Amino acid sequence: MTARKLARRSLQTRLALAYAAGIYAAGLLVVVLVDLPLASIQAAVPAGRPSPGAVSGTGSGISLPQLLAGSAAALVLLLPVALALGWYVAGRFLHPLRAITATAQVISAGDLHRRLGLGEPADELTELGHTLDDLFARLEASFDAQRHFVANASHELRTPLAGLRALLEVALADPDADAETLRSACQEAIALGEHQERLVQALLTLATSERGVTRRDTLDLAHVVEGVLASRRDEARRKGVALAAHLTPAVTAGDPRLIESLVANLVDNAVRHNHAGGHVEITTRTSGARAALTVANSGPVVPGDQVRRLFHPFQRLAPDRHGTGDGHGLGLAIVDAVTRAHHATLTTGARPEGGLSITVRFAPGP
Repeated sequence: MTARKLARRSLQTRLALAYAAGIYAAGLLVVVLVDLPLASIQAAVPAGRPSPGAVSGTGSGISLPQLLAGSAAALVLLLPVALALGWYVAGRFLHPLRAITATAQVISAGDLHRRLGLGEPADELTELGHTLDDLFARLEASFDAQRHFVANASHELRTPLAGLRALLEVALADPDADAETLRSACQEAIALGEHQERLVQALLTLATSERGVTRRDTLDLAHVVEGVLASRRDEARRKGVALAAHLTPAVTAGDPRLIESLVANLVDNAVRHNHAGGHVEITTRTSGARAALTVANSGPVVPGDQVRRLFHPFQRLAPDRHGTGDGHGLGLAIVDAVTRAHHATLTTGARPEGGLSITVRFAPGP
């Protein structure tokens, strides 16, 4: 017998003893309430007078000693009856719990599609079953998302490695390769290595964001945006994208490194998925008591039903959004993870003329 079965039987034993004790105490109370008044009356009867505890005349009567003896015998017989009844009642109450335990063991063994499916009656155990069903559904979705993420990450990591291997094999197999050819192959290999390095860094940032906030400092979103824009203006200029900032103080509390990553990924996404002659507008402000950051950009038209999908890892609007190979489909996933880690709210809308408008509202600073 396993430890779980022993624990289950122990719980049934404890419940049975508790029920039996209640039943036996009730029987004992009845005997006490009936026999003690009779005993007191018997003690109060004067000598020579007939006892009220006996019936005189031609009929048969029960004396007080007989009543006491009968009560004691009834109490002795009540003990096994109370134990048996308590064991039965405890088993009936524990039956749904045993069903929950058995199904949960099957689910924990890997069958995440199973559900408890408890019906009537609606009681505390049924409510527990519904709660566990919701938990199992979330776990199944989480495991499916994890498997999907690992598969996509493996594919994204394998692609530059395969390209690097093919590049080197072609260079080595060319008998007429000169120094210039090998130099060009090395430069392409470095570019592929940098692409892979950026992907690994993005994966690390995503993992750090999903872990949650480990520190909270007071910061101004306007200052964070200024620092990010200073390092992105040259790239935006090369792509022909105009950056416009409308910054007013917006003080909040959070992890400075994660919030800077959020701002950087929003700006990078807005610049990367834009077109020549396009624009990106970054706004910081205080909305009510909350610090708000808005990044709006021009670009291709995004279907409204596809917006939310873009915030999942490795999701792109179309294959050509991969563009020059700078994007990995992780930028908006990092934004979503950082937002959830700071308990902020994320609002996204597709602009009718093309592009996105994304607003993040943080809790007010201290």
